[in-house]
Amino acid sequence: MTIDWNAEVQSRKDVMLERLMELLKIDSSRDTEHATKDAPLGPGPRKALETMLAFAKEDGFVTKNIDNVAGHIEYGDGEEIFGILGHMDEVPAGEGWETNPFEPVEKNGRIYARGISDDKGPSMAAYLALQIIKELKLPVSKKIRLIFGTDEESEWVGMNRYLEVEKTPDFGFSPDAEFPIINGEKGIASFKIELPQSDGQGDLVLKSFTSGIKENMIPRDATAIAIADNVDVEELKTEFDTFLAENGLTGEFTVDGNELKFFLIGKSAHALEPKAGLNAATFLATFLNTKVASNYLKMIAEQMHLDSRGHKLGINSIDAKMGDLTVTPDLFNYEFGKTNHVIINVRYPQSTNADEIIEKATEALSDFEAKVEIHGHAQVPHYVSGEDPLVKTLLSVYEEHTGEKGEETVIGGGTYGRILDRGVAFGAQFPGRENVMHQANEYMEIDDIINAAVIYAHAIYELAK
Repeated sequence: MTIDWNAEVQSRKDVMLERLMELLKIDSSRDTEHATKDAPLGPGPRKALETMLAFAKEDGFVTKNIDNVAGHIEYGDGEEIFGILGHMDEVPAGEGWETNPFEPVEKNGRIYARGISDDKGPSMAAYLALQIIKELKLPVSKKIRLIFGTDEESEWVGMNRYLEVEKTPDFGFSPDAEFPIINGEKGIASFKIELPQSDGQGDLVLKSFTSGIKENMIPRDATAIAIADNVDVEELKTEFDTFLAENGLTGEFTVDGNELKFFLIGKSAHALEPKAGLNAATFLATFLNTKVASNYLKMIAEQMHLDSRGHKLGINSIDAKMGDLTVTPDLFNYEFGKTNHVIINVRYPQSTNADEIIEKATEALSDFEAKVEIHGHAQVPHYVSGEDPLVKTLLSVYEEHTGEKGEETVIGGGTYGRILDRGVAFGAQFPGRENVMHQANEYMEIDDIINAAVIYAHAIYELAK
C-alpha cells in the first residue's frame, strides 16, 4: 500500500493551522497562584488541555482527561502501548517581544507566539499525523496514545499524575526537540545556593538584586539597587554605560535620592546551552563587584560569570557519549540583611551525579559559607542505544523524507521521552534552524510544522503497524 503522506497532510493543513492558532492564544504557563481544585496548575494549562482534547473528540477519537493536568488521545488496540508525549504548557512570555506573545502572528512563512516551537506546534503536527492514520483506517497492532502533560516546563506534575493512574507506554517518542533524533538526554537538576546574611559597608551598599523568571531560562534582565554615600554619580553612570557598550548590552542607570538603580538587559535563551544567551544577572554582578563590597555579588562574578561548563564551581564533568556538563544561574534574589540565594540549572552527563555536584560546589564555595541543595525534582541521564529498532525506524523515516543522513544525538534539554525506558525525542526542529525556544519572539516555520507532520505520520504507522 502506497501512501502519499505529504498529500494527506496538505489536504488537512488549513484546519490544523486554524486549531493551532486557537491553542497559541492561551497563556498556558504554570500559574499556581490562581490554582483551584479543578485547575491545580492554573486556568491556562487546564484550558489548553481541554481545547486540545476537544479537537480530538470532534474528530471522533477516544480521549481522557486526568484531573485537568494531563490527558490522552487514543487510537488502535493491542497489548503494547505506543506513546507520543507532548505538552500543552509553556514558559512565561517574559519581556522583549515585538508582538503580543498570545496573539499569534503569521509573517514571512512563520508563526510568532509563545509556545509555537515548544511544544504546541510540534504537538499539533503529531496530532495531525495520528488523525491521518485514523481517517485512512490504516491497520495498527498497537494501542497508540498521544499523551499531553501541562507542567513539562516545571515539575512534571501533570505527567507524573498521569503515570500514577495510567499504564506507562512500552515505547515511544516526544515531539519536543530536534530532528533527526535525540536518543540521549543529560541529567537535569536545579540547585539552590544560599548565602548567610551579609550587611555590607562602604560608599555603595547593595540593597537588592533580582533577576530571572524561570529556572530553565537564562535571565534577560537584571535589576540592582544600591545605597550611595559620597559617590560620584556621574562617573559611575559613565562607567556603567561604558561597560554596557563594551559587552554589547543595554541598560539604564537612575537615581532616586541616595538610591541608585542599575537595570541591565542581556539575552534570554534555553538553559540547555548557556552560550546561546547573555546572562543579564552575571554581567550586572560583574560590573557591581568592583564597586560594592558584597559576598553575594563576589560569588556571582567570580564563580559563575561566563562559566557555562562549571569549571569555577568545580563541577565540570564530561563523557564520550554525552559531552560536557553545562550550568547556568537563572534565578537571583537578594535583599539586604537577609538570607539570599541563586538557583543554578545544571545539565550533566553520565560521568557525574547530583550528590557529587553538591559536594564539589559546596567545596568551591566554602569561602562564602554557601549552602548548596537540590531545588525541585532532579532527573538522571537517559540513553537509548542507536541499535534499538525504535531509533533505527525513526532515523530511516527521517532519511526517506529529507534525503539527509540521520545520526543519534545527545542533548542537554529534557523531554518526556526520558520517561520511557525505550523513549526518545524526535523533532520537530530541523537541522540548521535557529533554536528560539524560551526566547522572546519565539517562532516556527510553517513549512517545518507541515514537514514534521509528514514524517510523524509515516513514522507512527511504521512503528504501530
